[in-house]
Amino acid sequence: MTRFLHSLSIVLYTLIVLFTFTALALYGYTYYKLPLDHRYDNQAIYNLLNPSGSIGHWLGIYGTALIVIGQFMYMARKRMKVFSQLGVLKYWLEFHIFLCTLGTVMVLFHTTFKFGGIVSIGWWSLVIVWVSGVIGRFIYLQIPRSMEGRELSLREVQEQKEIIDSELQSKYGINFLEFTSHKTESFKILSKTLHGKEYRKAKRLIKTEARIVKRIERLDTWHNLLKYWHYAHLPFALVMLVIMVIHVIVVLYFAQILSLWIK
Repeated sequence: MTRFLHSLSIVLYTLIVLFTFTALALYGYTYYKLPLDHRYDNQAIYNLLNPSGSIGHWLGIYGTALIVIGQFMYMARKRMKVFSQLGVLKYWLEFHIFLCTLGTVMVLFHTTFKFGGIVSIGWWSLVIVWVSGVIGRFIYLQIPRSMEGRELSLREVQEQKEIIDSELQSKYGINFLEFTSHKTESFKILSKTLHGKEYRKAKRLIKTEARIVKRIERLDTWHNLLKYWHYAHLPFALVMLVIMVIHVIVVLYFAQILSLWIK
């Protein structure tokens, strides 16, 4: 995927989530703003938007399905060898976040902003999982990886730095350490000696190496943060999924009892 297509996909994901949230909020605004004990008064909108209503019920189903698909799809790509070569892991992570975010929005409107009992534990677990997922993506991106998503060793990262060092020295006569020790002044001199495409390329190489140096310095810190992040993310994800399953079973059970009672 090119950089343009990657940026376009991120914009598209964001627009879909924002559109879904805005459309649902505007459509049900008159219902959601009502106190809980007055929502039943408007039967028409209540029958549509309450958690078991024509729209509210399907929001719960679609939202849950998106979250489950997003969770297990990313886990399969990350942990199963058969999928290890299928696309770039970073793109799978972004699609995973998109599906889970969109699903969370749908589940939020399915609840009609009413949280109570065991469902509230599932909801707040979902919120924690979502927030920690965004944080996890940030930490994930700080750890150098190959195009396939494999984590690079310290030696491989240092080799990347040495390659850039060599190119800066051979093509532009730039010693990275000396250059960055007087960064502002060095860039002024560089802009006078190089022009156009060559200047932009040298500047990009310097910034890339500076980024790699920072990553090498903080690699242990990011690894530790990622380890602690798993302690928060995974347990709440499991709690969320268990309560979600319990909720679905209870709903189906009572729906069956209700259908038998009506008969």
